[in-house]
Amino acid sequence: MSGDGDATHFTLLGQTGALGVDGLTERYAYPENPSPCWVRGNMITSVDGGATSGGKSGGLGADGDRAVFAALRELADVILVGAATVRTENYSGVQFSAAQRLSRQRRGQSEVPPIAVLTRSGVLERDAKLFHRTEVPPLILTSSEAVADTGRRLGGLAEVVDASGGRPGSVDLRTALSVLADRGLRRVLAEGGPGILGMLVEEALLDELCLTIAPVLVGGRSPRIVSGPGEVHTPLRLRDSLADDDGYLFLRYTRS
Repeated sequence: MSGDGDATHFTLLGQTGALGVDGLTERYAYPENPSPCWVRGNMITSVDGGATSGGKSGGLGADGDRAVFAALRELADVILVGAATVRTENYSGVQFSAAQRLSRQRRGQSEVPPIAVLTRSGVLERDAKLFHRTEVPPLILTSSEAVADTGRRLGGLAEVVDASGGRPGSVDLRTALSVLADRGLRRVLAEGGPGILGMLVEEALLDELCLTIAPVLVGGRSPRIVSGPGEVHTPLRLRDSLADDDGYLFLRYTRS
């Protein structure tokens, strides 16, 4: 966000009154005591369905989207991403203000949530911001075939965990979520990319989707927010709808 965060206001569609930035964390609170995990996806799309602009999702955002993005991160126990998203978006660790840290402490959470990366190969560059611009080491959830080599390459920069389940050459999402739950990381925020979201949808592991619709058309070959080998029909129920003064829509769905 740029400027004073309090300058961003949201309209609750179908209701009177406005919602300020400070009210977002209450609006987007996770369910009480999720078991084993509550998996929330957060994605942005253009009006014509493009998930990126200029190759990055950040190219679609504005102040309101960044405010929602920050609020969702503040509420999460862990941020779940794929290795391709880490590389494309140049991910770093989560950065929070003193007020955000205090709010997390009051909720019984750690001050800063770790980034958990799903990667079958474990191939991540040691000099990536993910490992050096962070307060907490990331979790690298990889396959049993790659775990030893990944651990040697990354040294003490991250915690490398076998999350392959019964598939030694791949990462099993249920195993990965079990790994997170065993560490008390039950409020999961999945930030992409489309392949990871597609896998979560395919295996019926996505509980909630927060979708920002940017008031732009991008055309071209921009990917969708969900990708995968086959069609998966997942009914959703609209739980929340907000708008801001820039014309962005913020929709929150849960599985029916």
